[in-house]
Amino acid sequence: MRSSQIVSRLARALAQRQGQGAQRWGEAQRNLSAAANPEPIAPQDDSLAAHKDGKVLHPDLLNENMRKTQYAVRGELYLRAEQLKQAGKEIMFTNVGNPHNLGAQPITFTRQVIALCAAPFLLQHPKVGELFPADAIARAKQLLGAFAGGIGAYQDSRGNMAVRQEVADFIKARDGFAADANHIFLTDGASVAVRMALSAMIRDSRDSVLVPIPQYPLYSASIQLYGGTLLPYELDESKNWALSIDSLRKSVASARAAGKCVRGLVFINPGNPTGQCLSYDNLRELVKFAYDEKIVLLADEVYQENIYQDERPFVSARKVMMEMGAPYSTGTELLSFHTVSKGSGGECGLRGGYIEMTNIHPGAVEEMYKIASINLSPGTVGQVAMSCMVNPPKPGSPSFEQWKKEREGELASLRRRAHMVTDGFNSLEGVTCNFTEGAMYSFPRLHLPPKAVAAAKAAGKAPDVFYCLRLLEETGISTVPGSGFGQAEGTFHLRTTILPREEKMAEFVKLFRDFHNKFMAQYK
Repeated sequence: MRSSQIVSRLARALAQRQGQGAQRWGEAQRNLSAAANPEPIAPQDDSLAAHKDGKVLHPDLLNENMRKTQYAVRGELYLRAEQLKQAGKEIMFTNVGNPHNLGAQPITFTRQVIALCAAPFLLQHPKVGELFPADAIARAKQLLGAFAGGIGAYQDSRGNMAVRQEVADFIKARDGFAADANHIFLTDGASVAVRMALSAMIRDSRDSVLVPIPQYPLYSASIQLYGGTLLPYELDESKNWALSIDSLRKSVASARAAGKCVRGLVFINPGNPTGQCLSYDNLRELVKFAYDEKIVLLADEVYQENIYQDERPFVSARKVMMEMGAPYSTGTELLSFHTVSKGSGGECGLRGGYIEMTNIHPGAVEEMYKIASINLSPGTVGQVAMSCMVNPPKPGSPSFEQWKKEREGELASLRRRAHMVTDGFNSLEGVTCNFTEGAMYSFPRLHLPPKAVAAAKAAGKAPDVFYCLRLLEETGISTVPGSGFGQAEGTFHLRTTILPREEKMAEFVKLFRDFHNKFMAQYK
């Protein structure tokens, strides 16, 4: 049989199987004929070539959005810090909110439950009651009963239902309003949850997402990777990084006039890198703005436990929205994110997080479930850690006093360190720093002399990058330049964590002060 006859029969079979008419049959025949006898297609430019220098995955031929993506937290400064570390220099990694790497200890109850879930045979040991408290044993048994196959087995793509219900109960206790466990997805850290939301929201480059400047680079990197447009709105440093609704309105009006479709509004509360806490009234304004403008709110609330002042306690956007009543409580679309990586536990490496979807169309939730299913299941150890975070030991239980002491001790220490760092910065010539009200960072402004700016330009570096590289080389302190987060034109900043232990923080402040004074004297 000739090839043309084979193609004809295949086309007819395909058309009949799909219930198509003669017109579709002819179309299928032409398509199959073209596939059987393809014409060579010359690439229009080098980026469309199949390979280069003998490599298909040549850097010049990768996804253009991937090539444009930048992530400053682990950029040039971090790579140089790793090189210096390999060469034997002691490095203080204050570039990323990674508590355990800087000496924080895990919450004992969490690790006890994880240990028993990971090694369930310990539950049968005759001395298990001597090694583990009764409530940790009970929690491990409860979770193992809920996790079909144990933590070595895939769970539901949204996460185990028992843990999702614990998260829903935590949200209800926090906010005073019931939450639906079916609209809560557990994820491998909050970053995965954020990327899930942005990938669902961004369709092409017209789609824009409002992001605060300064911002956490997860947002700029992900928006670029998914082909959308970041729409900046500036926080006001002179007013303790206040959020302005007028600034948001101007950004939206400008974007829409330019033909953009504004889809989402990100806010980080408490702030990263700026450390500010939003007031109840600020949150009311945000909810009303999002409802009026038909924009989805993305509430990054991963630092909700990290509060270092009493004037503005953390309040969730969801609580504010619900207390506003209809139409806001029923019509504002809200995506909220949380994680086990921050707070007093600081379990970054366990990768546990969640996204809660409020007032999101059921069909959109189903689509996100479908996408989550591609990964089969979020990590189970992170889910166990989430269970322990949202449902900690209760008063009167064997583990409660130790859990309370560990949690309150860490948060009190962080509050003291927030003062140590910001007071240290504000004591320096040419440095100003708003107090770190929450989160894990300070974001001081560097008022660099003109000679330092000129020296940076001569070295081919942004001034804050130039400063941070010198700081790293001379002291071993690894920070992140403010340019990696976005900053007002003509200003220079850096971000550092407040995570070094108190005994190391005095050393940090002294090293920084000595370096800064020397730097300023050199370039006066």
